[in-house]
Amino acid sequence: MEVGSLPVELWRLILAYLPLADLGRCCLVCRVWRELILSLDSTRWRQLCLGCSECRHPNWPRRPQLAPPSWREALRQHALASRTWTQNGAEPHSSACLHLFRRRKDRRVWHVGAVPGCGYETLRVALAAAGPYDRVLLHPGVYEEQAEVTLKVPVEIVGMGKLGDVALLVSFDQQCPTARLCNIVFMPAWFSPVVYKTSSGHVQLDNCNFEGCQLHIRGPGTCQARFCSFAQGSSAHFLGVNISLMDSCEFSGGDSASITVEGPPASERNWACKYLAALAKTLSAATMAMSSGSLVDNQDIKDNLGGVSHRDSPLGGPITMDWTKQEAEWETGWSKPKAFKGGLLPGQEGTVIEDDSMDTSNESSDENEDDNGENVKNTSYTLSYEQHGLTHLSEPRPLDTAMLPALLNLSAELQRDTEARELAGSVQGCLLRHCLVRDGKGGMHLCNQAQARLEANVFRGLNYAVRCVQNAKLVMLRNEVSGCRASGIFLRLSAQGLIAENNIHANGEAGLDIRKGANPIILCNRIHSGLRSGIVVLGNGKGSIRSNQIYGNKEAGVYILFNGNPVVSGNHIFQGLAAGIAVNENGRGLITENVIRQNQWGGADIRRGGDPILRNNFICHGYSDGVVVGERGRGLIEGNHIYGNRGCGVWVMSSSLPQLIGNYITHNRMYGLAVFCRKDPESLGAVEGYRPAQERERGGGVGGGERGGQENFHEEGELLAWESDLDSEDERFSSRRPISVALVENNCMSRNGAVGVYVKSSEALNVVGNMVASNRAAGMSIIQSSQLTRLVGNCVHGNGRAGITVDRECRVELRGNGIYGNAGHGICFCGDGQIVENDVVGNSAIGIRMMESADVKVLRNRVQSLRGCAITVREHVRGVVQENLVYQGHPSNSKPPIYTDPLNQECVVLSNTLLTHRPNTSWALENPSPRPLGNNPANAAPPTHPANLAISMTSRITATVESGCHNNGSIFCSIL
Repeated sequence: MEVGSLPVELWRLILAYLPLADLGRCCLVCRVWRELILSLDSTRWRQLCLGCSECRHPNWPRRPQLAPPSWREALRQHALASRTWTQNGAEPHSSACLHLFRRRKDRRVWHVGAVPGCGYETLRVALAAAGPYDRVLLHPGVYEEQAEVTLKVPVEIVGMGKLGDVALLVSFDQQCPTARLCNIVFMPAWFSPVVYKTSSGHVQLDNCNFEGCQLHIRGPGTCQARFCSFAQGSSAHFLGVNISLMDSCEFSGGDSASITVEGPPASERNWACKYLAALAKTLSAATMAMSSGSLVDNQDIKDNLGGVSHRDSPLGGPITMDWTKQEAEWETGWSKPKAFKGGLLPGQEGTVIEDDSMDTSNESSDENEDDNGENVKNTSYTLSYEQHGLTHLSEPRPLDTAMLPALLNLSAELQRDTEARELAGSVQGCLLRHCLVRDGKGGMHLCNQAQARLEANVFRGLNYAVRCVQNAKLVMLRNEVSGCRASGIFLRLSAQGLIAENNIHANGEAGLDIRKGANPIILCNRIHSGLRSGIVVLGNGKGSIRSNQIYGNKEAGVYILFNGNPVVSGNHIFQGLAAGIAVNENGRGLITENVIRQNQWGGADIRRGGDPILRNNFICHGYSDGVVVGERGRGLIEGNHIYGNRGCGVWVMSSSLPQLIGNYITHNRMYGLAVFCRKDPESLGAVEGYRPAQERERGGGVGGGERGGQENFHEEGELLAWESDLDSEDERFSSRRPISVALVENNCMSRNGAVGVYVKSSEALNVVGNMVASNRAAGMSIIQSSQLTRLVGNCVHGNGRAGITVDRECRVELRGNGIYGNAGHGICFCGDGQIVENDVVGNSAIGIRMMESADVKVLRNRVQSLRGCAITVREHVRGVVQENLVYQGHPSNSKPPIYTDPLNQECVVLSNTLLTHRPNTSWALENPSPRPLGNNPANAAPPTHPANLAISMTSRITATVESGCHNNGSIFCSIL
């Protein structure tokens, strides 16, 4: 019969009446017929699939409203899976060809119930009469047995009618190799809540309901459950199983964990293990091959600022935080050179900044000594200073979003991580796939070296979704965890595993809670919209947290405390309502190559003993400071790009001892680096929209609200006893230079909206080998420093006001610095200390200005001021000005090279040299070359490890500092 003799539509109408077997036979006729049969997918195949009493909608229970890609394929997969229980037939022992002629024994069918003329009244009698692989059909009704029923031969028990027509109040004990139960409602018998148990055989459960009862599987026994519902507190317990499969099941209303997996896989295996393993690997391969957008869709939208990756958009659209067009222009406009003559930058018109930088560049004295006059156009008298030792830090760093590292996908992560790749391919223990777990106390509980694999499940409305403890191993791929009243996923007591490509959101506590030695691998997840933190690591918790999107959480995106020591790498942490990453209470960790942006509080917040390594991160566009180092904070902060933040680039408070090395701190709205002595509400409280210092300390930079930012780390019935048995400190990531004084070294602090380095502290501080350039206000302002602050080998260039200002009663040593081309004085000094071997050239006002009650030694400096005095000494200044080399300024400059107030009787000025310009002679800074001096060539690229850029004075700045303004004798630090 030719298909073409009738229209295709008519053929489809005819074929729509064929049963399943006849459709299969028609497919074998020819290719044209096969294509015609396959075209019935949305009609006849859909009807057959939905009409099958042994299964439900292919996307039940997670998305029953969503049609599968192919109804025919869904029916085929069900048919194959439903036959697993019969795969243990005896293999023939005769020759290889004789088994082709053996007769297949017919399966008998036994009826139970009110059947006219035939059948048994009770299930126990029917099972006693049934032979191997016979089918027992239960007619609609309720069947109850007063004692446990033992299954001794393989048998299939099927309920007739719709699901719910047949109910069993029976407790089964399976002692046979295999069995199958289908279309039955299980209820607990009066004597036991366990309705089914097996310890050696394999049981297959299809389209069954469990109401208020339990399923027990003990290894080497196995179980395959499909389209089953566990309601009214029902649960499944697996003890020492090698493999069991729960596919497309629903768990609801439990008062304990819905699925419990306990014990290591049994060494003995039953016959079904190899079949279930093959089936599980096939299903897992299909899941791994799916696009990561299957559960995490709509990820092709770029976020509202930065657009760094196609996966940065939150579910339901991006979270926006009222960034105005003017502010966006302010961030991007820094890349264009601007003249800093006191004018405001775009977006700064309404910004008020406390400025204690002693703006005296426009003051006048009786001698009119700092009248700048007209701009000097003649460059023949100007000393060149471009070839100083920090030119590699002065190279422009374009603020391009292409600089931000993109998120790696799971495939790329698995290629470079062998352990994660092995975990992703492992199939052992309990496999939970396409299930819905909702509205109960707990989802899955793993303990005592148990193993489980969770794929594409939905957990919602629970106390917790997954709890993995006591050396258990968990593989969790593409699940959704939401609406948990506590944390979504708990890992404890050396638990391990892989948690990848999950959507974890809107949980009451942390999305993931890692503690007590747990060490999971967390890859490519979306952790967002939580009511507390995104990820919490504490109590010696470890873990590798990589390539995740963590955003929109009310507290810190990643919170590390109490000796938590994870690796946090390659994540995008953004749009949080508190800090991006918070390290508190002796937390540690390696935090590297993350993009931390648009957070309401500090991008990274370190305090109260926190001691992380913060390396090569992009911390940008925050609504507060870039990095906050609070009281007793430590850590190595190295090679980061900190820019575009509304507050300071780096904000440091008392009792801290960080090392700030090789960072780029640029384009921040306020100070580049701010160092403060104590909680000071006046320090920054006047700034519009700026969070006061008390709030920083109260909230800890990690939380908010009435809870004071402190995470609730208690669980039900669990005390904080782990604090007393913390392991010894893990030194995996603690190798760094030991220091006793806060260190700021080899950083670039440029184009910030206020002072580059602002110090108001009573602790010692070493600022070594930094480039401080093109900031709107002064380059460095030392407002308070009762302990010695050393400024060694820095380049302070092109700032909008003075180069370096030192206020009264400050102890400061300036040595080996280059202060060039600033819009005000080069150095304005009112404190106590030394100014030794610096180059002060090309500044718009006085080179070195000593004022008020300064007590200072000015020795062996090279100074030039084209329009003003090179060095001025005011009335009450004490000290020595000796052996300085003063270069001639412009010929029209009528000011004396060195001016001393006539009333000054306490400052000694002697043995200084004035070098005048002569035509055809070398007019340059030579022997040595322009300071600061370094061992890097001028055209060298920034090193990977900036600590190797040693300044010649570095060995001279290490000192032990006595207690300053704090009673506890803290040691203070400043970071860049």
